[in-house]
Amino acid sequence: MTAAPAIELKGLHKSFGKTEIIRGCDLAVAPGERVGIIGPNGAGKSTLFNLISGRFGPTSGQILLNGKRIDGLLPYQINRLGLARSFQITNIFGRLSVFENLRCGLLWAMGYRYAFWKFLADLRDANERAAQLLSMIRLEKRRDTLAMNLTYAEQRALEIGVTIAGGAEVILLDEPTAGMSKSETSRFIELIREVTVGKTLLTVEHDMGVVFGLADKIAVLVYGEVIAFDVPDAVRANPRVQEAYLGSVLTDPAAAGVH
Repeated sequence: MTAAPAIELKGLHKSFGKTEIIRGCDLAVAPGERVGIIGPNGAGKSTLFNLISGRFGPTSGQILLNGKRIDGLLPYQINRLGLARSFQITNIFGRLSVFENLRCGLLWAMGYRYAFWKFLADLRDANERAAQLLSMIRLEKRRDTLAMNLTYAEQRALEIGVTIAGGAEVILLDEPTAGMSKSETSRFIELIREVTVGKTLLTVEHDMGVVFGLADKIAVLVYGEVIAFDVPDAVRANPRVQEAYLGSVLTDPAAAGVH
């Protein structure tokens, strides 16, 4: 029996007043696939992420997570069903340490609820898991550093750690390498690959080198519709995609930073 798509969009529409942003979007992402979502400015990429993660409700259509409809659910409800996302703007607790941020991210998933009589330092399993995450994101030496004192790239790495801390199987990353240098971006791509092994990944990125270097498949969103969804080489050769990007950035690997 074929497994249900990890994420499936069916006839998805989203309007703000009379302005239609998402115009009948259809997409099915298989479990374990890494999908890059690209498109010109104003194509609706961030709106699509906000719909999938529950920040916005669709005007019409369906969103399914592992075969179960999630459109209409609140973000925390969707998160508890196994979907987590990061944002364009780093979203961490600046006055907590790196270790404390990670521990906060995993408590609910490990079954811990609000209880004023419990000391976090006594939660051995949570502390061990936080230490494992600390190693995964390569911030062991920054364990006790306040998050606000990390470098930008370190803060983004921490956010990835918090995002995966709850054990979600579907991860949404919104422009994860924005603002990074070329060397930081290269290291960060490797980090994303490592921490999302076996998980389903959707990422919005403007850096074509990141997209073509990370994704198994690429979905091209133009004016709120997916005009192509295929492996990178097929997308690069697609005439409709080339037209949407006015040609060169996808047809010339060097221009895209792809080697």
